[in-house]
Amino acid sequence: MRWKSRTVPWILICLGLIFVFPPHPEGAEPSTPRKIRVAFTSLSGSQAPPWIAREAGIFRKHGLEVEVIAMPSGVEGMNALIAGEVQFLQIAGGTTVSAALGGADVIVIATTIGTFVQNLVARPEIEKAEQLRGKSVGISRFGTSIDTGARLALRHFGLEPEKDVAIVQMGAIESIVPAMQGNRVQAGILSYPAITRAKKLGYRILLDIASLGIPYASTGVTTRAKLIREDPDLVRRYVSAQVEAIARMKRDKNFTMGVMGKYLRTSDPELLSESYEIYAQKYLMKVPLPTVEAVKSVLEELADRNPKAKDQDPKRFFEDSFVRQLETGGFIDNLYR
Repeated sequence: MRWKSRTVPWILICLGLIFVFPPHPEGAEPSTPRKIRVAFTSLSGSQAPPWIAREAGIFRKHGLEVEVIAMPSGVEGMNALIAGEVQFLQIAGGTTVSAALGGADVIVIATTIGTFVQNLVARPEIEKAEQLRGKSVGISRFGTSIDTGARLALRHFGLEPEKDVAIVQMGAIESIVPAMQGNRVQAGILSYPAITRAKKLGYRILLDIASLGIPYASTGVTTRAKLIREDPDLVRRYVSAQVEAIARMKRDKNFTMGVMGKYLRTSDPELLSESYEIYAQKYLMKVPLPTVEAVKSVLEELADRNPKAKDQDPKRFFEDSFVRQLETGGFIDNLYR
């Protein structure tokens, strides 16, 4: 009886501690979200997954409090990532690979769009690509996917970039159409919704670059390799939130268009609807796996301007384990049930 009388109070104390400090199940997100900063690098519907993840509360669901920052182009975004000002970047694979070749500790962890969703668009008086000889094509910045798209499009028509046709930096993709209107450049490489806006002005689509069917790490998520080594759980959460945001985009058009309108700063239903159909329904990948083929195309294009890109192993520039784990574990399939 004496043993029982002494044991019962201790049992009650232990039970009380369980309620005060409940067990933290493995894989559960912490009650206090991790604060991080991420950036997107173009006013394009291709950049929408982090917008959706923030506005739908998906980041918070995965234990993250995320500040989403706009950068005018991939160049500024990459500089911010390298400096540690942001932890993740929505950016072209080409910009990431180019920075890595230059010694930066950056790596692709997801490819959300695996080809060029861009058009070569010209002023109304330009009826065919040959008429661009001796004229100028506007891009955002050198070293971005917009720059790459310009070079591919010109070579497709037998024109040599910077020799037959000048490539002019505009600073940001949203500056290209106004530059065309002012005849500062006679053509430009555009994505949606800028393509829709240009068509409304009567400009001509000379080439839908996506129709070439080139596998290319066009848009995705980049981080520093150091973060993967030191905090893989943070990376896992961020990638999980992006994948879930893509699923939300694909099944909720009205919500997605509303968020796109906020970040793209437009209420034009035609612009938003076309951007939604092109990106959310057609090109955003349910399983955003980086691939050897997509990164190999990046290296081949860069090799013309950067000898360091020749004979590189594409696997050096991406880490696919986070997306692959979500795929094999059934996380992605469950999002579409």
